[in-house]
Amino acid sequence: MEEYLAIAKEGTGEIIEKKSRFLSYIYKVESEEEAVAYIEQIKKKHYDARHNCYAYSIGTGKQPLLRFSDDGEPQGTAGKPILELITGSGVRNILIVVTRYFGGTLLGTGGLVRAYTDAAKDGLENSEIVLKRPMVKVRIQTNYTDMGKLQYLIANEEAELADTIYTEVVELIVHVYEPRYGNFEKAVTEATSARAVIIKEGTEAL
Repeated sequence: MEEYLAIAKEGTGEIIEKKSRFLSYIYKVESEEEAVAYIEQIKKKHYDARHNCYAYSIGTGKQPLLRFSDDGEPQGTAGKPILELITGSGVRNILIVVTRYFGGTLLGTGGLVRAYTDAAKDGLENSEIVLKRPMVKVRIQTNYTDMGKLQYLIANEEAELADTIYTEVVELIVHVYEPRYGNFEKAVTEATSARAVIIKEGTEAL
């Protein structure tokens, strides 16, 4: 699992170019079916628009699923520029739809590319983007005496204390940055003289 950028809050954008109105919609999507459903939703909402162009990137690995559509605009002037903006931004699991209401003036190939890019960029800038990192979820069972040492260790490692459960022992729920996990596990063992029980529960992007 690699680090990647993700949409935390979806946004919208709008530009006017020679009386043509371009509206952009940014969506977080995790499947092609979800992307298609959003595209159909926009097409129904803007049934009277001339074009509803889009691009999306799905997947967080080295080869995400990439798709785009010019929806009747000259080839390469709408969907492709939107896709290039997406791939250049590094954001994954994202759909951008740009709706155009024709203003009566032809923009030309270069004008269309700029307009669709600017509209998509405006929507992206109005969205909230966060860095997702591979984090290992760990349960650490320890005694009350060692708890302070572990809290100090967690604060000084690339780790986050998610929860603390107090019973006869203390259970710490910790998210550890995956590349640092080996060092973290060793540090916990050394700090508690191997008294702490470390239970690794898997990796997720957080």
